[in-house]
Amino acid sequence: MTQIPLAERIRPTNLTEYLSQSHLVGEKGALRNHILNGTIPSFILWGPPGTGKTTLAEIIAQESQRPFYKLSAINSGVKDIREVIDKAKNAGGIFTQKNPILFIDEIHRFSKSQQDSLLGAVERGWITLIGATTENPSFEVIPALLSRCQVYVLDAFSKDELVQLLHRALTTDKYLKEKQIELQETDALLRISGGDARKLLNIFELVINSQNEPKITITNEMVLDQVSSNPARYDKTGEQHYDIISAFIKSIRGSDPNASVYWLARMIEGGEDLKFIARRMLILASEDIGNANPTALIMANNTFQAVSTIGYPESRIILSQCAIYLATSIKSNASYLAIGNAQKIVKQTGDLSVPLGLRNSPTKLMKELGYGDDYKYAHDFNGNFAFNEFLPKEISGTTLFEPGNNPREKSQREFLEKRWGKHYNYGSNKE
Repeated sequence: MTQIPLAERIRPTNLTEYLSQSHLVGEKGALRNHILNGTIPSFILWGPPGTGKTTLAEIIAQESQRPFYKLSAINSGVKDIREVIDKAKNAGGIFTQKNPILFIDEIHRFSKSQQDSLLGAVERGWITLIGATTENPSFEVIPALLSRCQVYVLDAFSKDELVQLLHRALTTDKYLKEKQIELQETDALLRISGGDARKLLNIFELVINSQNEPKITITNEMVLDQVSSNPARYDKTGEQHYDIISAFIKSIRGSDPNASVYWLARMIEGGEDLKFIARRMLILASEDIGNANPTALIMANNTFQAVSTIGYPESRIILSQCAIYLATSIKSNASYLAIGNAQKIVKQTGDLSVPLGLRNSPTKLMKELGYGDDYKYAHDFNGNFAFNEFLPKEISGTTLFEPGNNPREKSQREFLEKRWGKHYNYGSNKE
């Protein structure tokens, strides 16, 4: 038995073996020609855990025959970066056509000063930077570095790709080939993995190693038994990262402050990025509470700012206060549904013309063409309201926003009914 994990033993070494991300490395993939031609730009790979970010970086270095340097943002500092850049300059950089590749795993965990230390090397071409992150680069990578890099998004593995990966493990790994293994059911493996290929292979190997019989038949029941008896620890770099944050958000949405604080504690004890937690609560405050309690958004935003300033351990108290406030707040997803409805209409109808009365008329010609005609300035009328047609005529009267059934949004419905009558169908009897 080897101590090397299965995921590492069957890691792909070339593009042919690389199973997923056809939109990047398939026949018409955005990265494929760069790889084959050797014209590799600096870029960030953004995607969930276990989607092949590290593997792809290693394959790119192999295919392009470039020196490859690897750092992890968890245990590397500015000194480590500078040492690698010096090595890279000596190995290639401006002196050859093939810049060395510097791969930084979890680049979102680098501080601003650490990211700043990469700018000169990237700009001067001493290195080709490939960063990997599970977080949105727009939030976690400094603008100066982001502007020098392309961003490529990786997708979670599909069901077919995960099944294919399991069969590849059975047919190519020399240790598994020595066993009699029948893959009878895969649903539990796929469901628990959540599209994370590394997690899938770890669970698969765990289940196989738990059996002493000469012939092993993998069933859903067997998988669930092993997972429940070997609970995974919270892993902020992958494994349960998405499961725990999902449970946290759903607990707040479901108005359960006890569960909300429990899952918050799980993340804090697991070393989760506190700003990540605060950012998710900020999103929830608008998506799941919205105008039912507008103060929730202010509270969440102040929490994010406070956490960004104060840090651990005091931030745990601020996060707890915000989580409890959001959990015990009235809920409404009316704003979330409204923008979804509006985007759907835009996709269906395209670029509809702006009504003439709403158009700006800064020139004489525009005024002669009728720009701004018939527009009624609201403040010239009683109640600061005058009926205008604000939507394109093709979708006139289309109701996109439906107030929720809570005190604050009921008052919004009454406000809209008084002003718009039946034009937008805001009847007081609607729930």
